[in-house]
Amino acid sequence: MGTPAESAHLILKLYELRREELLRKARAWFGSEFNPATYEEFSALVAGGQNVYFRMVLGYWDMAASLVTAGAIDQAMFQAAGGELIFSFAKIEPFIAQYRVERGDPHYLANMEKVARAFPGADERMARIRQRYRAAAVAKGTRGRAAKKRQ
Repeated sequence: MGTPAESAHLILKLYELRREELLRKARAWFGSEFNPATYEEFSALVAGGQNVYFRMVLGYWDMAASLVTAGAIDQAMFQAAGGELIFSFAKIEPFIAQYRVERGDPHYLANMEKVARAFPGADERMARIRQRYRAAAVAKGTRGRAAKKRQ
């Protein structure tokens, strides 16, 4: 396990990486436009023109989570530093099992899932996150937009 100072250094480095311009755009898209309510909507968004954003955001968070699961970053310190990982996982959690089967990769985003589920009250927290962002997406008219475009 890394020392508190080493964990803090890695967390700050992860924060610096989040500031990279393309990752910021990808995170903005994921936060506001990626709001699937069904697996069909999820598939349409994942296969759509923003697939690179989808892969970038989730790849980033799975990499960050791997530092936690490997012991390089203290889990409690990582959780205290922010909740964007659990927010991101909450958006894909209802679909991840089926997506793993389709990809043929039962371990896809396993580090991210392990860290997200370790947050205190994770299931309830993720349910609240999904409810809040789906309601906002309906109000903005962004829920299901990619699925409608493909029809």
